[in-house]
Amino acid sequence: MISVLSFWENYITNPTLLRIVTNPYLLFAIGLVLLIKGGDWFVDGASGIAKRYHVPELLIGATVVSVGTTLPEVMVSSGAAFKGVGDIAYGNALGSVICNTALIAAITVAVKPSKTERKTLILPVVAFFAAAAVYCVAAYGTGKFSRPIGIVLLSMFVIYMIVTIRQAVVEMRSGRKDSAQADNKAADGEASAKAEEKPQESGEADKAEEKKRALWLLLVMIVAGAALIAVGADLLVDNATIIAKNFGVSDAMIALTVIALGTSLPELVTAITSLIKGHGSLSLGNVIGANLFNLVLVSGMAVTICPFGLPAGKTIAGINSSLVVDIPVMLFVMALLTIPAIVREKLSRVQGYLLLATYVAFTAFQIIFSLQ
Repeated sequence: MISVLSFWENYITNPTLLRIVTNPYLLFAIGLVLLIKGGDWFVDGASGIAKRYHVPELLIGATVVSVGTTLPEVMVSSGAAFKGVGDIAYGNALGSVICNTALIAAITVAVKPSKTERKTLILPVVAFFAAAAVYCVAAYGTGKFSRPIGIVLLSMFVIYMIVTIRQAVVEMRSGRKDSAQADNKAADGEASAKAEEKPQESGEADKAEEKKRALWLLLVMIVAGAALIAVGADLLVDNATIIAKNFGVSDAMIALTVIALGTSLPELVTAITSLIKGHGSLSLGNVIGANLFNLVLVSGMAVTICPFGLPAGKTIAGINSSLVVDIPVMLFVMALLTIPAIVREKLSRVQGYLLLATYVAFTAFQIIFSLQ
């Protein structure tokens, strides 16, 4: 029998084995698998709750799903703030909004345009642009993000969640009322109802128990899915950064592109999974909610932990490049996605194509600009 010490020396600390299990390409692949499976469970759980309580999928996507898929951004930006690396926290938030909108939402819209509900969209969209206004005041007005700005952003997150939860409660009560009315209309005569009363009571008890079990299962799927998404994104971002640095890519470029794309992969996985399962509204709500949370929760948390200024990077015509490119592109892509959706109450493939073109141009600019 091999002793524990011998097993440790021969296998666990074996240099060849350590090189294999710490290989960034292998860990990158493991992270991707965890993301895909986590996204699958998360979408199934969230859409199941939406159906059970008659809550619009877009509303569920803008709250529950968005919080779950924004966890990687929260962890990356908060960790960067703790380490005093404000450039990563700033670039991750802005880059994630651009990636979510111009890549993830664009794919959803280009593949399968869907109708939208104006009343469900208005709250998250207005909240996003209100948060963006605070962001712009700090960036263009003072050139730095102070702790009071962080507190304001976090307060906006709390207010948004309270208002949205109240809205969800109203939707749930309305759905239950409509369901009860439909059941009353579908009831047969009193005689047959009495004859079947005992079996019905037994059947209803079984259904209630099954419903209870199903609800617990849905909640477990959401929690487990969020955990897999968070772990997978962490593995993927860390190792993507290692791979990128091996190819000589700069830190600024990594923050706005590699890390932003990596932490946005949960939204991408959720979007693709939602499309496959026929829940396009869930994907759209997820993207809009995640964008809002990137400003009020991700940035708010990072700034409150450790205030920072604009990245001291390159300039365009003497102006910080982030003020000329990054923030305007963020506002443009969100306006392109949401304003037509609110006005026309539907999305079109043209929006998807324009957003994708914008993302390609933005990424190409970042690559070329970082090499100069």
